[in-house]
Amino acid sequence: MNGPALQERPSAPASWRIALPHSAAAVPVARALVRTALAELEHGADSDTAELLTAELVANAVEHTAGRSPIELVVELLPTGCQVEVHDPDPAPPGDLTRPHGGPPDPWQEHGRGLLLIRALSSSCGHRPTETGKAVWFRLPVVPHQRRPS
Repeated sequence: MNGPALQERPSAPASWRIALPHSAAAVPVARALVRTALAELEHGADSDTAELLTAELVANAVEHTAGRSPIELVVELLPTGCQVEVHDPDPAPPGDLTRPHGGPPDPWQEHGRGLLLIRALSSSCGHRPTETGKAVWFRLPVVPHQRRPS
């Protein structure tokens, strides 16, 4: 091949699916899974952003859904990027994920920025109904491998 080689990307989708406890302990486990999935395949999606947005989705699922049913994390690596989904048992849509409303969050409040981060940092995001509740997802594109000066 002539010219610099692009970072290898999976030619076929690879995916991971894991049940997480319905507790705050799920957040670091989810972050670790995303970090590991992206590192193992040397995938080109931004791992830090993927971890941050995954933590937001999992924390929202734990905080805003009732019951003790586990939540599920699905990570799919594609040639064009990655998609992360969090499945929870509540069929209600996740607030203002796809349509901002009400203006900027109050700077003095501890909450209210998670969905804003997901909208701002992902290439796309959304939610869909499932047989047992809903799935909330985001996608990140592959980041081109940066060339370093010699």
